[in-house]
Amino acid sequence: MLKFIEVTGKNEDEAIAKGLAQLGLDRDDVSVEILERGKTGFLGIGSVPAKVKLTYEAPEEEVVAEPAAPVVEEEPQAAPAMAAVEETVVETSTPVEEVVEDDVAQAIIRFQSGLFAQMGVEATSRVTRNEDTYQVVLEGENMGALIGHRGETLDAIQQLTGYVVNRGRSHRVRIHVDAEGYRARREEALQRLAHKTATKVVKYRRNITLEAMNAYERHVIHAALQDVAGVSTYSTGTEPNRRTVVAYAPQKR
Repeated sequence: MLKFIEVTGKNEDEAIAKGLAQLGLDRDDVSVEILERGKTGFLGIGSVPAKVKLTYEAPEEEVVAEPAAPVVEEEPQAAPAMAAVEETVVETSTPVEEVVEDDVAQAIIRFQSGLFAQMGVEATSRVTRNEDTYQVVLEGENMGALIGHRGETLDAIQQLTGYVVNRGRSHRVRIHVDAEGYRARREEALQRLAHKTATKVVKYRRNITLEAMNAYERHVIHAALQDVAGVSTYSTGTEPNRRTVVAYAPQKR
């Protein structure tokens, strides 16, 4: 059963957090619609609270099950003798990516070292290469400062690094920046959100608009649902508030 609540807060993030706390749910368990964006006003005068709508699936009423048939315990069978059981251990080796130290890697490290010094963050850059993509893993004590809210700081570091390193180059190289496995965790969370939303769309036959996401996150949603029957996806709005819509498409098989 689909239900919703409307919550207000100083800004959208606070309103969403209050709603999740009230429902006792995680962010992936609800779809968010921004009804009103918060305004701070001038010196607190004319401020307007943010208002959001959280839609979630309430549990169905419990059905009392009939008493189960009595369980008849079987006598345990004797375990096979240890000598008769032979265990084969297969050793597998995981390929280890080697750190690269070419001119591109050196340019990446040089730029990021200066950037981190300006930010007042102690961190180092470990650069490996996968075909045409340079994989950069940031390592240090306070990685939260470099990841930022929903990876926004990490995205900015990646964009700036790509701009600086590729400036003046005839062949553009791709640079992927990560810290503490954030990218993989975020991608998995988005894929779970996509499939949960698709299930609701098919069940209730109504479109659901997700919260604003950057281009990469929207791509993850599109890719996760491109082969899912009964739904289609498209993006609407303008940056930075562009959103993905999971639409009911009964003709898609």
